[in-house]
Amino acid sequence: MLHTLSRRLAGFGARCPHCHSHYQLQAHKQPARTRALCTTSPSFAPPIKLRDYQEECIQSVLASLDKGHKRLGISLATGGGKTVIFTQLISRITPPSPTATQTLVLAHRRELVEQAAHHCTTAYPDKVVDIEMGNLHATGHADITVASIQSITSPARLAKFDPTRFKLVLVDEAHHIVAPGYLRVLNHFGLDTKRASSPALIGVSATLSRFDGLRLGAAIDEIVYHRDYVDMIAEKWLSDVAFTTVESKADVSAVRCAGSGGDFRPAELSRAVNTDHVNEITVRSWLAHAAADRRSTLVFCVDLAHVDSLTRKFRQHGIDARSITGDTPNLERSRRLDEFRRGEFPVLVNCGVFTEGTDIPGVDCVVLARPTKSRNLLVQMIGRGMRLAPGKKNCHVIDMVSSLETGIVTTPTLFGLDPGEIVQNVTPSELRDRLERKQQQRQLSPSDAASTGIGEEDERQPLDPNTRVTFTQYSSVLDLISDTSSEKHIRALSQNAWVHVGGQKYVLTSPGGTYLRVEPPATPSSSLHRAVEVRALPPGVAKSPFAAPRELLTATSLADAVHGCDAYAAANFPHVFINRFQRWRKGPPTKGQLDFLNKLRGKGAEPLAEGDVTKGEAMDMITKVRHGARGQFTSLEVERRKRDRENRKGEAARERRRNEMVSVGPVR
Repeated sequence: MLHTLSRRLAGFGARCPHCHSHYQLQAHKQPARTRALCTTSPSFAPPIKLRDYQEECIQSVLASLDKGHKRLGISLATGGGKTVIFTQLISRITPPSPTATQTLVLAHRRELVEQAAHHCTTAYPDKVVDIEMGNLHATGHADITVASIQSITSPARLAKFDPTRFKLVLVDEAHHIVAPGYLRVLNHFGLDTKRASSPALIGVSATLSRFDGLRLGAAIDEIVYHRDYVDMIAEKWLSDVAFTTVESKADVSAVRCAGSGGDFRPAELSRAVNTDHVNEITVRSWLAHAAADRRSTLVFCVDLAHVDSLTRKFRQHGIDARSITGDTPNLERSRRLDEFRRGEFPVLVNCGVFTEGTDIPGVDCVVLARPTKSRNLLVQMIGRGMRLAPGKKNCHVIDMVSSLETGIVTTPTLFGLDPGEIVQNVTPSELRDRLERKQQQRQLSPSDAASTGIGEEDERQPLDPNTRVTFTQYSSVLDLISDTSSEKHIRALSQNAWVHVGGQKYVLTSPGGTYLRVEPPATPSSSLHRAVEVRALPPGVAKSPFAAPRELLTATSLADAVHGCDAYAAANFPHVFINRFQRWRKGPPTKGQLDFLNKLRGKGAEPLAEGDVTKGEAMDMITKVRHGARGQFTSLEVERRKRDRENRKGEAARERRRNEMVSVGPVR
């Protein structure tokens, strides 16, 4: 029986929606239909039974159009049937005039064009469906035209479409809709702004938000329907998901971004993550978490070089991994994808090919081998494994997490959790429960928080439990010198009052100002710690108050250097002065000490009082100031200003993420 099809891509074997066999299609430069023989398809497609939420979505669109709105958005998770919805809308939307009956479908990739054409042909076997793409030229008069945005933007090709004859413009993967090419097409159809005479515009996407700072409000006025993938998992419309995060140790801190607020530059990102060490961790993580029970794994890489390296690394471990990239010839890509669908090999590695539009329901494992700052991209990649399939229990998402200081998003961030949250085989519901617990903890009173061990520190940078303050948090010299965390180690080695004065240097002072200093190895190749004595000179003897340092000893460890210095100090310094357990150290500070420390606090700061600090603590603080804390604080101030700039960028990134969150209502 004949099954009517529109013209298709040259060289592509189109898949029949009924029997899934391939048609042999031909491209025609002239506007003629192609017919292909399909022995199993009926003469007309059976009516499609819509899911409840799909019908609800369509009704939301129709209600908004009845209110006079023109430019609408639909946000629906990958696997939710976006193409089914927009093809059904074609027949549901009433023409504004007897002649305005045509529909235009826009997509940005050939796979999406072909997929949309198949759905339209199946849903409307009696309508003329044309394709405008490459060497396929539509007439401009078909009932439905499916167009590649790259082709239709050509002025000569766009001119043949009369805007007054169109009732509807549908945009697939509509988060691209404010790109220049789309805006040129929308302008041609009078959709650059809201007009009563223009056709209706409906954009459909799983990630109906922008990452590059462009506002969707330039093309879409209102999002009329939103159904998140987490909700659809709970309702069993999508496959369940198990998340595992793995610290890959890849350092992407030096990787620049493409423009303000953009994602990582691919070439630089590839150099950071495409290393033998990181690739080895990636493959071993897959072997540990997926090899035993996963039949179909899709791996996302950065670029061609990363695809090649990671594919070879899988094969070195005896895994039959194959790859598809944008450079893979069409026929080879189609053949390899079919082999993957049939389960002929377990791992398919790709970059930028399967983030949008590709339907591979059998995928039960997704490996995120590329870090990203884009929530949209993260969702698109995960979405490849969310479709339901016979025998599929869930999809295991293995997220290879790199350094977190760069603003990357990870699978836990989709649930509002910290990007550094390490999880293993955790379901969405468990992640939601974890978020709720953290939210409840944040609402506890300070006393309750103390009793539960919950601190007020920024969760994105958890503090070491032995550390009171981190260097990046010092707001004054006094904060720096008040921090004794860096003395913990040396004071475990010695009973004397050693103080940390910056870097890995420690000082022990005597009553007259003479002091001992332990220094770290001078070069990375050296393993010798050095100890010197610096004698205080009488006033007026020299310009400097101190003599040149005199080397006392070298040692292969800090412990040996400290023990040697302690032996020297025991013979040359008063024990009562250098021993940190002396009773006088617990007494109140002198007025001179308080004046010195309060001067450091600066004007406007609340002055220290006697009960705020002991004499020994004050002495140690002054020693730090005299032996390098001022310079250390200056450097930290520079670092803090840098961190402040990064925090401002981080706030901009958080604002961008807030913009990425989709909700029903007007679009900014």
